Amino acid sequence: MKNLENVLNLLGRIAIAALFLPAGLNKLMGVEGTTGYFASLGLPAVAILVWVVIAIEILGGLALILGYHTRFVAISLAIFTVLASITGHAFWAAPADAAFIAQLLFFKNIAVTGGLLVLASSGAGSISIDGCKA
Repeated sequence: MKNLENVLNLLGRIAIAALFLPAGLNKLMGVEGTTGYFASLGLPAVAILVWVVIAIEILGGLALILGYHTRFVAISLAIFTVLASITGHAFWAAPADAAFIAQLLFFKNIAVTGGLLVLASSGAGSISIDGCKA
């Protein structure tokens, strides 16, 4: 039973990382477009913020997959995800024709936040770098 829990934990970490790692890599491959999008949201220090977000998404995604400092990374990504959802998917302020998609993306991110919080409480399991230390 414990083996199944550890395998499910690994699969869950990979599934959650599938949100962050590709997003960070896509932003990295299109830095100019990402910078323009962030600027259109009225975010401060866009030139720095873009690189911070890219680093969070790529390094956070990799850390989840590897199970490295999982509890800290999961909490950090949960906070990041809530802030990104409020900033980037503000369905309450979106035009009527875009509100449904923005709301869908917002609540998808809230669900991901829930998964990250569960991961923060459970840890990475034995199939992880964290598990090798235990």
